[in-house]
Amino acid sequence: MSTKVLIGPHIRTALPGPNAKRVLEGDARYISPSYTRSYPLVAKRGRGIVVTDVDGNEFFDFSAGIAVTSTGHCHPRVVAAIQEQAAELIHMSGTDFYYPSLVTLAERLSKIAPMPGPHRIYYGNSGTEAIECALKLARYHTKRQNVIAFFGAFHGRTMGALSLTASKPQQRRRFGPLVPGVTHIRYPDVYRGCSGGAEDQEKFALGCARFIEDKLFKTTLAPEEVAAIFVEPIQGEGGYVVAPTVFMQELRRISDRHGILLVVDEVQSGIGRTGKWWAVEHTGVQPDIVCMAKGIASGMPLGITLSRAEIMDWVPGSHASTFGGNPVSIAAALATLDVIESEGLLGNAQDVGNHMMRRMADWPEKHKMVADVRGRGLMIGVELVKDKKTKEYAAASRDRAVELAFERGVLFLGCGPSTVRIAPPLVVTKDEADVALDVLEECIRQVGE
Repeated sequence: MSTKVLIGPHIRTALPGPNAKRVLEGDARYISPSYTRSYPLVAKRGRGIVVTDVDGNEFFDFSAGIAVTSTGHCHPRVVAAIQEQAAELIHMSGTDFYYPSLVTLAERLSKIAPMPGPHRIYYGNSGTEAIECALKLARYHTKRQNVIAFFGAFHGRTMGALSLTASKPQQRRRFGPLVPGVTHIRYPDVYRGCSGGAEDQEKFALGCARFIEDKLFKTTLAPEEVAAIFVEPIQGEGGYVVAPTVFMQELRRISDRHGILLVVDEVQSGIGRTGKWWAVEHTGVQPDIVCMAKGIASGMPLGITLSRAEIMDWVPGSHASTFGGNPVSIAAALATLDVIESEGLLGNAQDVGNHMMRRMADWPEKHKMVADVRGRGLMIGVELVKDKKTKEYAAASRDRAVELAFERGVLFLGCGPSTVRIAPPLVVTKDEADVALDVLEECIRQVGE
């Protein structure tokens, strides 16, 4: 498949266009107002990194449908796999019956898991379901009730996953009481946590992890009652904040010392987005449980919880999902893994990501609003601030920059208080990345004037 686009985005109408306006009117009438929309994109068609709206406007998608369309929109091999499977068997429910692809995908994932096998796998429909499974499994296996999570974390919106989430107040507002037994602590955002160099940043990151033993376990939380630590190797909604290696290593040490399970949420950072199958691989840390979704099936609903086999020791009836791991989604996942491997998309994610990071390396010096550029592979965050001395967030300016980019035909999304996230499909080229970065830099310059 060739995903090269020789021309840039093509905006033919005022935005939103006439057809889009009609859809927006219906949306306002019928659709839940709880959805978050950054700008009025009404999508009709997608190919590669290009999304075409209902008025024929063509956009470069540097959001990948919130880091989902890993192989690009409608990759021919993924589409063919979906069509073939849909004509054969759409549903039977792996909860009560068997079918071969449940095992086939499990075998594939076991081979690329970030910890040694044997492994066991649970199939759900989304990232939040993968987290729910991990939370229940951790409590079941350890017979302990408490868990530790981090401020800035986003783990999902169902009640268990929401209880672990600490990204934005609105996500939790008026939904209490939430699931008890969750303690949040600081995530090592080294940009905001310290003003020193690499040595100071390492000390700060270690301090964030050691707070667990130095404070929690000595004051409010008995370690023998902690089932798991849930952590994103790179916080997604929290602002694309990369966890330093020493922090992850210290979490592993603490977990081993106290018999606690280390659960990594790779829902947004996994499946090749960072240039490796899993973001945690960059740290050398081996988790006990991995949660994945988003990019695993190139847009089809699939959430997976993978654990060391001895951990998934619950008995029939403990947990299940009617639709989880349906044959069509599994076919899409198998095709996705095939494409990533055969087309060298792990290497492409690393190469294009490095190219973008080099291009943006001097942005903090060039632009008064750009405070930090961080990330791994094709998971990059550009943080905007009002003042670099006070590090005051610039949420309104970030939102405006994203809107301006949309008007110029490039789709970005925000994350964290004031970060622009850059997360294109893994098939993106350096030329396409240059177009998108030219647009983003222009928009940042405009809002900073």
